[in-house]
Amino acid sequence: MSLTSRMPIQIWILTLSAFAIGTAEFLIAGILPQVADSLKISTGQAGNLITAYALAIVIGGPLLTLWLSRFEKRNVLIVLMGLFVAGNLMSAFSTDYTTLMISRVVAGLTQGPFYGIGAVVATRMVADNMAGRAVGQMFGGLTLANVLGVPAGAWIGNAFDWHTTFLVVSVMGVIAMLMIAATITRTPADKPTSVLTQLSVFRDRNLLASLAFTMLGWVGFMTLYGYIAPVAEQIAGFDRSAITWVLVVVGAGLVVGNSIGGRTADANLRRSLIVWPVAMIAALVLVGFVAPYKWLFLVAAFIYGVTTFANLPPMQMRVMKYGAKAPELAATANISAFNIANALGGSIGGAVIDSHLGASAIPFAAAIVPVLGLLLILSQEARLPKQPKIAAACAAPGN
Repeated sequence: MSLTSRMPIQIWILTLSAFAIGTAEFLIAGILPQVADSLKISTGQAGNLITAYALAIVIGGPLLTLWLSRFEKRNVLIVLMGLFVAGNLMSAFSTDYTTLMISRVVAGLTQGPFYGIGAVVATRMVADNMAGRAVGQMFGGLTLANVLGVPAGAWIGNAFDWHTTFLVVSVMGVIAMLMIAATITRTPADKPTSVLTQLSVFRDRNLLASLAFTMLGWVGFMTLYGYIAPVAEQIAGFDRSAITWVLVVVGAGLVVGNSIGGRTADANLRRSLIVWPVAMIAALVLVGFVAPYKWLFLVAAFIYGVTTFANLPPMQMRVMKYGAKAPELAATANISAFNIANALGGSIGGAVIDSHLGASAIPFAAAIVPVLGLLLILSQEARLPKQPKIAAACAAPGN
């Protein structure tokens, strides 16, 4: 593992792994109607598959990370990717709701530990002044999953069958697992750190506030994104075959937002923590008002993508600052916070869409909880002295 100015191939392999995992997490949003129709369940019940995956990350992620942090990291990554493949193969061959739900839980258990431990592996492969870029590139696989993986999954689901989508994800997982085994070298296992020592990082109330802000702020993203297909189909009037292109538009916004959010956070973290939540809330309301108009909906969906993912670097920077004493656990806890939000968003969206309000109310419902996050961060930042600039990894984490 040479520490050169070039990004080693192993980082690209971790990026591929993050791409596969991110695609598995979010692809259900693009095939929600097909899953519901195939299994003869409501759209809201199908949305609970999002919630189950997210809860597996929230509960299993930190527990597995506490246990796995003592083992050799290359072998841990291989085992986690193998479990990920097994979960998605279960999804690919599932024929009932219960089996599909279990398979989503199995796959979801791997995400938090893989990202948390993978980030540490990435930083050890490069010089110190490239650590942020290495982590950022690895997590860039998540952004690409939303831009390429989820739309491709929707296309495959429409052209063939939603089971095929999960089969393709399984193949990507196998390729990533084999490449990890072939290229990442074994390193001595870290000296075991006691669970109490790792957990002591959560005594910092600023870290706890940062995690709460991530959770409250991110609910808005998944409440709409998890149900973007039925909103586009039922309210905007897009054909089901066109949902892929709606997801491409949103995905393009995610890429732009992640880049802009990183730059503004570098320039002024405190301002970014306030401006971008306000912009996201406004964008969600805008989507709600223009949803019945196809082209205006697409424009608003792009703005929604920009403003939601522009929140990611500031959120991550705040957690990185206050969780530096236990980086693996703090990184996994932040992924858990994102996925608590994913679970809440999936539940809120499912309740709304199955109610008399229907799909048209989804964007407005999505804007409510982030207001609480905005109020929290306003109160927290008001108590702190002016903060110096800190380095950011402009990454899009897990959710």
